[in-house]
Amino acid sequence: MGQRDEGRLATVLSCPDPGDIVTPDPGQPELAVVIPALNERENLELLLPALRETLDGLGIRWEIIVADGGSHDGTAEVAARRGARVIRQRERGYGAALTEGIQASRAPYAVTMDADLSHRPAFIEDLWKHREEAEVLIASRYVPGGESRTHWFRRLCSRTLNMTYTRVLSLPLRDISSGFRMYRRDILENLALRARDFDILEEILIKTHALGFRVRELPFHYLSRGTGRSHARFLKFGWAYFKTLVRMWQLRNSVASADYDHRAFDSAIPLQRYWQRARHRIVLGFLAISPSPRRAKILDIGCGSSRIIQDLPEAIGLDLLLPKLRFLRDRHSRLVQGSIFVLPFPDAAFDVVICSEVIEHIPDASPVFDEMTRVLSPGGTLILGTPDYGRWLWWVLEWVYGKILPGAYAHEHITHYTQASLRDRLIAYGYTIQDLRYVGFCEMIFQARKPPAKAATGREPKP
Repeated sequence: MGQRDEGRLATVLSCPDPGDIVTPDPGQPELAVVIPALNERENLELLLPALRETLDGLGIRWEIIVADGGSHDGTAEVAARRGARVIRQRERGYGAALTEGIQASRAPYAVTMDADLSHRPAFIEDLWKHREEAEVLIASRYVPGGESRTHWFRRLCSRTLNMTYTRVLSLPLRDISSGFRMYRRDILENLALRARDFDILEEILIKTHALGFRVRELPFHYLSRGTGRSHARFLKFGWAYFKTLVRMWQLRNSVASADYDHRAFDSAIPLQRYWQRARHRIVLGFLAISPSPRRAKILDIGCGSSRIIQDLPEAIGLDLLLPKLRFLRDRHSRLVQGSIFVLPFPDAAFDVVICSEVIEHIPDASPVFDEMTRVLSPGGTLILGTPDYGRWLWWVLEWVYGKILPGAYAHEHITHYTQASLRDRLIAYGYTIQDLRYVGFCEMIFQARKPPAKAATGREPKP
């Protein structure tokens, strides 16, 4: 193996994320606790001493930031006297307090909690202990071991809100409205957040999940507030929650959501569920009959978050989009970020190359077929799938799909292959067509065999 091939092989990694290792500067706090507050003087008198004691017990550098929303009861003065750094909100609302408070610190980890004594400081010890297990940790009332000791009507509203969001958005979580959380702060820096009230909690969580970051819930006992009254207003915040739900539904059903393909396998939309499962069945069926005298070396190009790569534990999954690889990292161990235009692998490295639903998203350029052919061993199998734009049914389905889910894949197809054009392309590269199956009569999946070594050219012959 030459230096060129060694360089290609060196890029085969288990998808490290550049922000996975958090290394704070020696002089900066390791943890910031952000507390939005509006007329919470009496509660802060009790909360801040207990919070300082808990943080001192962690044996780390810390800071407390109180984001004051314009209190007139001495909240800011009490917070400063009790050792907190007070910032005055530039914008109104809980969401603004949260984001401005987090932005005020450079600590690599941030805990957010309420000022009303419903969040007991001692739980921060649990959050800190589990900080490396996920990018977001939630103090959850609704996982086994969790509890909410509040008025029955407030519990009912909270349960209804969480069930609605998690079911409509297909989220594998139970308490997405808890404000007691620990964030790895760098993942929040590039989030474009629109919410400015309590619905910002849902927006942060859903957008973080959509980027493929890990979210974990820890059981927590939520208590009633201390003194004072809640600042939530039922009708006002109900409308805000509804608008955010609509926006998050659009995000969850768009290509920007890292687990889009994964969720589609069990989608509530029958056609979407059928499509994913039929494609999965055909591709894995081709693999089952692909001739190989030894354990096949498999590459899945543009693997996304699909169940295909998850059901091929020995295969290498390659994708250009880092969020999808982040999502897969706990489900598959062999992942590479890379482009189909320059595959980071040596020549003839794989017995089987899968490329499903990729080539229609990129320009019709010869390097794509050159690269797939180059990394495939002589006599190896290429499994290539793409919509058949020679069939009118696909045009109809794509139009309908684009209307129902405007952020999904329908408008991303820039190269339109037909069965005849793709067959001719494969034959021009020397492939032998072994089989052709259809999903829904209009997505074609070819099984083709690369010619043996003596006949392989790896290049499309010039006319």
